[in-house]
Amino acid sequence: MKKMMTIFAVIAFTVSLTFGQSGHQENHEQKEPETTKHRMNPHTPRAVVAGSTGAVTPAITYHNGALINTPIIYYIWYGNWNQTNGSDNAGGQQILRDFASTVGLSPYYLINTTYNAGSYSITGNVLYGGQTTVGYTKGTRLRDSDIRTIVNTAISSGSLPFNADGVYFVLTSSDVTASSGFCTQYCGWHTSAQFQTGPQRLRYSFVGNANRCLSACAAQTISPNGNAGVDAMVSIIAHELEETATDADPGSNPGWYDSAGAENADKCAWTFGQNIQTLTSGAKYNVTFGARNYLIQRNLKHSTAGDTCNMSLTQQ
Repeated sequence: MKKMMTIFAVIAFTVSLTFGQSGHQENHEQKEPETTKHRMNPHTPRAVVAGSTGAVTPAITYHNGALINTPIIYYIWYGNWNQTNGSDNAGGQQILRDFASTVGLSPYYLINTTYNAGSYSITGNVLYGGQTTVGYTKGTRLRDSDIRTIVNTAISSGSLPFNADGVYFVLTSSDVTASSGFCTQYCGWHTSAQFQTGPQRLRYSFVGNANRCLSACAAQTISPNGNAGVDAMVSIIAHELEETATDADPGSNPGWYDSAGAENADKCAWTFGQNIQTLTSGAKYNVTFGARNYLIQRNLKHSTAGDTCNMSLTQQ
């Protein structure tokens, strides 16, 4: 979701979001790149909400910008992911790697194939490209510019390759925050900027550890993989991934968004569909990828007959 240049209250919840009223203005490289924010969970008390099955308006439209046919996920582990307690551990990392390795060609991700436009053909596949660990190179309170530097450094140092189809996720341990509003205004965001050593666009995302603020960035505290903070991060990563594929360069060369500035996943945020299952632990889930269950937010299926929030091409 676009990270707004203005501050929005997070107490109201509507299906048609108002993010991005100033969100697709021209992006000048001397300024901070325009980013997209995934707003906090608006449901108080916390609830796993199925959401409407009706058409979602206003309609989403294409603005001739870049799409990513087959995204390649790269993870940048920031902070301390070797803790023995909480969510910041090797087990949590494996949950996130498993998601990146299995979401491609799933019925869920195939929703994005409804956004083929121009010369772009979204395949419905997603690849996992690798990871790197960077510690606390910018401290525990990150500015947006710090996050861009972390990504650029990971690539320029050779820790990760540059890939025009790459989506570089900066994933922070729960003792790290972002000064522009993590846990108070948003749960994650995506953007693009010119790569520091070349003319290509660098697509990247920030997703903070939801264990820092489960009431704001998670739908449940008992989670399907036994790690509430990381399981909630999976849902945010899914949200940012599908938006990056369909609006790779927000602001500078926008792809798909509606007249209010909302991208595809924005329009279905914090709704989980009609097929919510409950494990014996009490944890709820709505998809199974590989050997793992996840609770992830719906995405917008685009259709000339009317856009709808779905968990697959056929299931809402």
